[in-house]
Amino acid sequence: MKIMVFGGGTGLSVLLRGLKKYTKDITAVVTVADNGGGSGILREDLGMLPPGDMRNCITALADVEPSMLKLLQHRFKDGYLQGQSFGNLLIAAMYEIFGDYEHALKEIGSIFRLSGKVLPMTLTDTHLKGQLENGVVIFGEKEIPIYSKNLQSQIDRIYLVPSHCEPLEETISDIEKADIVILGPGSLYTSVIPNLMINNISQKIYNSKCKTFYICNLMTQPGETDSFNVVDHVKAIQKHTGINIIDFVIANDQVLCESIMKKYNQQGSAQVLIDGNQIKKLEDKNIKVISSDFVDIKKDYVRHNSYKIGGLIEKYVLKKGHFKL
Repeated sequence: MKIMVFGGGTGLSVLLRGLKKYTKDITAVVTVADNGGGSGILREDLGMLPPGDMRNCITALADVEPSMLKLLQHRFKDGYLQGQSFGNLLIAAMYEIFGDYEHALKEIGSIFRLSGKVLPMTLTDTHLKGQLENGVVIFGEKEIPIYSKNLQSQIDRIYLVPSHCEPLEETISDIEKADIVILGPGSLYTSVIPNLMINNISQKIYNSKCKTFYICNLMTQPGETDSFNVVDHVKAIQKHTGINIIDFVIANDQVLCESIMKKYNQQGSAQVLIDGNQIKKLEDKNIKVISSDFVDIKKDYVRHNSYKIGGLIEKYVLKKGHFKL
């Protein structure tokens, strides 16, 4: 079972941990427009692609001892390297040694015995520009949700800077070979959609023989998807791709307990729940909906049950389109 996954952030790495139980042939394509945190510092200082999302995916797909995973995710607490992760520095070092990301990531994949591979969405030095509904334009992935929240104006559209960015040839080849393409989960405007705006990617997915699944976020994200439901997430993707590349939506229908909701509400997040009205609207767009309890709560953090989703995807491939939740 060959799976292509497009996204970024914590949501994608959580999903990958579940998927690798079912297949060792995963291609994770991650956004590289981050300009904040340790990744942003390395990007500015060394002129490299931001490594943070690539590091998270490498860690998720790795088959090594727990101590090695801890090493990859370790952040320095003091001195000049304070806040920087060892994994980011490793990617930077491998890039300097081999001179290009494709070779560097292949070597890292071999060292950590990945269940597949991790690819950047493009090798171009890419940034994001967001236009809010009030017309204000904001430059920088980190700044877009901050200004959206502070100005109380939702994101209308995201742009790549430069506007024309080429994908890796390996990404195009893997789309053509894939059994399944998965979009998300992850920040809608700053992780999922940017991958689909790379030149020719959406069209390649649309023209491929495989089916495309969109895993909708469990919670809204302040400054990015405030008040969004499942349909709103799908509409945003369609608005930016110009075509309907989604065949299935995986969405949660389980209401969270009051204590968990209180914590997230205080942070400005609300649940994204599917209902009958939304299912009808999506089916009218020729999109099938798979709804169930997809929530996994660990240490009061809401995450997708990636093992359940992985099993669902496997059943689809093996039984050629028939699901049993």
